[in-house]
Amino acid sequence: MRFAHVIPSGAVEPRLALVIDDDAIIVESLFAGAPRYLEELIPGGDELLARVRDAAEHTGTRHPLSRVTFASASRTPPTILAIGLNYSAHSSELGLKTDSAPTVFVLWPNSLTAHEGVTSWPRSLSESVDYEAELGVIIGAPAKDVSAEDALDHVWGYTVVNDITARDIQFSEAQWCRCKSFDGFTPTGPFVVTADEIPDPQDLHIWAVVDGHTVQDASTGQMVRSVPTLIAHLSQSVTLLPGTLISTGSPGGAGYSRDPQIFLRDRSTVTVGIDGIGELTTHCRILD
Repeated sequence: MRFAHVIPSGAVEPRLALVIDDDAIIVESLFAGAPRYLEELIPGGDELLARVRDAAEHTGTRHPLSRVTFASASRTPPTILAIGLNYSAHSSELGLKTDSAPTVFVLWPNSLTAHEGVTSWPRSLSESVDYEAELGVIIGAPAKDVSAEDALDHVWGYTVVNDITARDIQFSEAQWCRCKSFDGFTPTGPFVVTADEIPDPQDLHIWAVVDGHTVQDASTGQMVRSVPTLIAHLSQSVTLLPGTLISTGSPGGAGYSRDPQIFLRDRSTVTVGIDGIGELTTHCRILD
């Protein structure tokens, strides 16, 4: 199943929608007490998913996707955990070493934004803003001390993340939270695909296109540490709560490492995508 947060034409607030073909069905309209947001759907597990699916077969107004505005696919996760240096090509091009344990940092919730949204930042803060296509993993069942063999049982679904990064700040500070957490620096979506739709998260084509030019083109199979390995590692120290978003790292092809370098400019458009999940587009504005 495929879900999104959308704002139908004439509406103000985003609502969770089940996406079927090119239409969005507002889940809240399907039955009394139906979830309004993804964070209300996830704890209901397979039983609530089945009820939503069955109800959508018989009722619900369809809104063409071409006539809705998207909100962030992940709106209020308990936390956003990001993994750095999880593709050898990316760590090499940045001149950084892949450590014996995953590089983990937190992204701030103000950075979340939507497909086809506008992300802006002051020129005075950074003129070295980069793109990073990443697979986003959304936790379903709480995960604590899980093994890699059982880790995927705790995944609710997958989404697309663009981990936008101010490179000059990244290399001037010891931690990476701020450089990746400007307002709007973590676009997600447009869709969340339930885990049953993705049999193997290590067999997905991932790419990025900036201003019409393909700049990243890889497979999630090139991760240094797989999705199950990351979940198992993280769950040893913390309980991964339902709705937690894990951004699993970016492949090679970052603009910082190119010759000449490619950074996001005023009015740049960047689209990152993953086969089977969707394409996520961001429009950039630099404020003088």
